[in-house]
Amino acid sequence: MISIPSIALAASLLLLGAPPARPATDCGAHSAGLLGALQKGHYSAATTGFDSRLTAALDSDKLRQIWQDLLPAQFGPFQQAHAATSSHANGMTVITTPLQFANGWLDMQVACNADGSVGGLFFKPGHAPSTVAPAATARVGHDVALTTPSPLGDLPGTLTLPNGDGPFPAVLLVAGSGPQDRDETIGPNKPLRDIADALAGHGIASYRYDKRSRVYGAAMAGKPITVDDEVTADAVTAAKRLAQQPHIDSRRVFVLGHSLGALMAPRIASRDPALAGVILVSAPTALSLDVVLRQLRYLGQLAHTPASALAAELAPVIAARDVLAKADPAKPPVGQFFHAPASYWLSLRDYQPIALMQKLPQPVLILQGGSDYQVTPSDDFARWRDALADDARATLKLYPGLSHLMMPAGDPPSPADYQRPGHVDATVLADLVAWIKQHST
Repeated sequence: MISIPSIALAASLLLLGAPPARPATDCGAHSAGLLGALQKGHYSAATTGFDSRLTAALDSDKLRQIWQDLLPAQFGPFQQAHAATSSHANGMTVITTPLQFANGWLDMQVACNADGSVGGLFFKPGHAPSTVAPAATARVGHDVALTTPSPLGDLPGTLTLPNGDGPFPAVLLVAGSGPQDRDETIGPNKPLRDIADALAGHGIASYRYDKRSRVYGAAMAGKPITVDDEVTADAVTAAKRLAQQPHIDSRRVFVLGHSLGALMAPRIASRDPALAGVILVSAPTALSLDVVLRQLRYLGQLAHTPASALAAELAPVIAARDVLAKADPAKPPVGQFFHAPASYWLSLRDYQPIALMQKLPQPVLILQGGSDYQVTPSDDFARWRDALADDARATLKLYPGLSHLMMPAGDPPSPADYQRPGHVDATVLADLVAWIKQHST
């Protein structure tokens, strides 16, 4: 889950193909033609120029479901496109076009191979080109570039240090689902950077990094990846790397996970017993296609989607869920299941974060927004609360009116909340700092 607007979009259509790049003008023409065809409802024409790999993963019917059903359900009707920009990533030319919808912004990214064919398509949460969220507070401390090694190569990251020499307590920040950057940028908002800045102002260091699925998405596409490949393994490596840095007290390193990062934080802590504590923000108790269905139903009701249209949208997700329920993790079925391989979903199927957290020796802090429609107070948070009610190591806090990002939510909560510039709530940050200091003595 989020981190980005919903688990439904968190997969972000991770379909990037392979290298090397071609002149941006060719890719720009493909991108403009694809968008024009989508706007006209010409979905077969929109796939013109797709390479064989992308064609197999994203046919015209799937593209229609995304453009006509999934995106409007989360962001409202499409309104307009803004000027595109060109960049290069993983040896491919990438054209990014900001798209304005009634309830927020998306960046459409078209990635082109060396032969000019389209090898990848992303729809990722974005923001108005001129929108920049103001700084939450004056910066205290400074940033140092620090990479984390992964099997596919280094992951760029930022170590934020307070002023002074330390040694400082430190927090590893683990983002939510999808190809997140180190700040967990969601529209104009950067929740992990907000947390890092607040910690530095109170003498606490932090480390955050770009996820493997963001830096090496092309290399991961089409592979039988698991949640450990995308989240856990890199987080464990990053935690140990953080503990080895100058000015850091290796005995006082905590892990803070948001959303999917929170779901996996108990496993991260179990694989790094040296961690001093575990912090779960907007913490699910499971991630499955049942969770996706719950969110899609909520968004459908929010958008007043007719019952027949909603049923049609849910049908392929239900079918995928039923296939996975009978699947053997040792021999996962081929293909994509709601924008992720079967291996990914199956790696989460038997994971029990609550049971694992109950076995760990570290103290745990759980923070929950009262208006979070993705990880709900009545479902996920209630399960954490009931399971840890008699555990002296556990501290749980619920914040009325806050969203999945721990920022003010609308009434009713919706994906539009993530597109309004804001910052992590000051009370949440104060409680976080106080808990870390309490457990750093």
